[in-house]
Amino acid sequence: MPAAIDKRALEEGLVFAPRYDEAGLIVCITTAEGTHEVLMVAYMNAEAVRLSLETGIAHYWSRSRCQIWRKGDTSGQVQHIVSMKTDCDQDAILLRVKVGGDGHACHTGRHSCFYRRVLPDGTMQFDEA
Repeated sequence: MPAAIDKRALEEGLVFAPRYDEAGLIVCITTAEGTHEVLMVAYMNAEAVRLSLETGIAHYWSRSRCQIWRKGDTSGQVQHIVSMKTDCDQDAILLRVKVGGDGHACHTGRHSCFYRRVLPDGTMQFDEA
């Protein structure tokens, strides 16, 4: 993917030029089609971005396993990309997906990875919503 030449081109241009961090990764927020609920936050490297664009299926970089993974290969919860957006300075990606399988996104079996609420006293409670 081409690198933007200047700030204006990066922020106002029509060239997709993702800005990867020093580890070669970019954060990706994944939301559900229709509800726009945040399902998960993950990372992508250039190869995961390329594969996601080419196949229409979400691919991520696993920092713990140090490898690309196609969401749903083991769980059946394949994420079909409805849209891919980038933020103003192109250092984050937003995916809107239609989830296959049982519709859950979290490896714990929950619909979303964001299932616990942090309370003002620093404790947490499970979020039933």
